[in-house]
Amino acid sequence: MSKEALNPAESAVILDELAEENPGIAFAGGDVQPFVFGQDSPRPAERLTGLERMGDKIARALRPAIEPIARARISVNAEPLELRPYGEWQDEQPEFSALTIYRLRPLKGGMLIQLDANFVASLVEIFYGGAPGASVKRKPGDFTASEELLLNRLLDKISTILATHWNDVTPVELAFGARETNAQLVPFLRSDEVVVVQKFSIGAGVSPTVISVLYPLAMLRPIEEKLETRAQDEDLAANEDWRWRLGEALSQVSLPVRSVLARPEISVAELLALKPGDVIPINIQPRTPLLAGARRIADGVIGEQDGRAALMIEKVGNA
Repeated sequence: MSKEALNPAESAVILDELAEENPGIAFAGGDVQPFVFGQDSPRPAERLTGLERMGDKIARALRPAIEPIARARISVNAEPLELRPYGEWQDEQPEFSALTIYRLRPLKGGMLIQLDANFVASLVEIFYGGAPGASVKRKPGDFTASEELLLNRLLDKISTILATHWNDVTPVELAFGARETNAQLVPFLRSDEVVVVQKFSIGAGVSPTVISVLYPLAMLRPIEEKLETRAQDEDLAANEDWRWRLGEALSQVSLPVRSVLARPEISVAELLALKPGDVIPINIQPRTPLLAGARRIADGVIGEQDGRAALMIEKVGNA
């Protein structure tokens, strides 16, 4: 077999002949894109279910961490994960924001946390006596000393929460890497490398904003199974907890039970002719059943206790 590829004219002849023999089949045109085996490509977010579950837990932990600084009740929600080239993400970022890189040892990579500069300036305004929910529009430039202090305080809380939840999946040590205000200058990844973007939207008591956390997809691939296993373990734990709470709730439900001493039978004529003073003979069994609805749950003996009629259980279950 010749190793030389077919030229365009030869390829066109073959495709024309195939089209004549198979008129119902459509062949691809000139928009076919080349594919290289082994080339990196974004994986669907479904493969990172564990990271999404982690995001929900992080969102719940962020709210009480930010509220004392914001001096208001806020809402924090984890948004769906995004997988995209790092360069594409960079191009969409504002000219000025707070971008901080942390290394996640011993993982081969780190994470990038982005905070909106307007959000930082608004929190400073609130911290120094401004009205809760105040919104400040920050001009591009360096952060002031007050903004740096509050930013560091906020990042300490956020990074600690992230590290805590990461340690639930795999042991990591968080280490500060670098700080920048322009996304184009952040030395995080090559522009063609894929990142996983995890966003937390903040609203209610503050001006709406988004905290973004970026992870290299290549760093997450070796621990995808750990992330997935953690998510499954949480599902099982949640199911067990739900069953326990359901059992506790059901154990407190009041259920009427009754005892039947006898079941005499009389004819319809006798039933219609009943009058005061008539006597219906009954045969009392040695054991009296205890019923819950139509189910016989126990048998016992009728007696007396503390001056009241009582049933002493002798057997549990069907007779």
